[in-house]
Amino acid sequence: MKKWMIPVGIVIVVVIIVIAGYNNLVKLSEGVNSSWSQVENQLQRRADLIPNLVETVKGYAAQEQTIFTAVAEARAKLAGATTVDETATANGELSGALSRLLAIAENYPLLKSDANFRALQDELAGTENRIATARMDYNNAVQAYNTKIKVFPTSIYAGIFGFDAKDYFEADEGTQNPPEVDFSK
Repeated sequence: MKKWMIPVGIVIVVVIIVIAGYNNLVKLSEGVNSSWSQVENQLQRRADLIPNLVETVKGYAAQEQTIFTAVAEARAKLAGATTVDETATANGELSGALSRLLAIAENYPLLKSDANFRALQDELAGTENRIATARMDYNNAVQAYNTKIKVFPTSIYAGIFGFDAKDYFEADEGTQNPPEVDFSK
């Protein structure tokens, strides 16, 4: 056997390992992007439902104008968010505004018994669950990706090929506290 074949064989094996690793990083990165798209998809679903919910409540609670303005502004911020941090912040504001809107609805017994309102409220609750699931899936994809680019030997070539760590979707400050609901107003 010729002596030059051993180094050539080693180089070929290393190249194959790097190519396979690179392809795996591309798949993981696309998985993160796809998961983020699902978060955005569910947030859009929520944003599409909100005008219907707001209009239904408006019909019963015309004097509660400030909450409708808050919901509209929070919805606009969410629609204009471009980064994970901006989206998380806007999502927190919208969640707070929606909880206040639903609390107002509690003050109007006819509204609570209205079939359209109940259907919209159920859709919104289902959407909130889908958003939570999509965020969890996104964070799991980010964890798998970030772990892969940080472990040896992938860490050696991940930086060379421009694979940087992705941001997790994190809850805003104060969202761990439940919203206050006051029926005495």
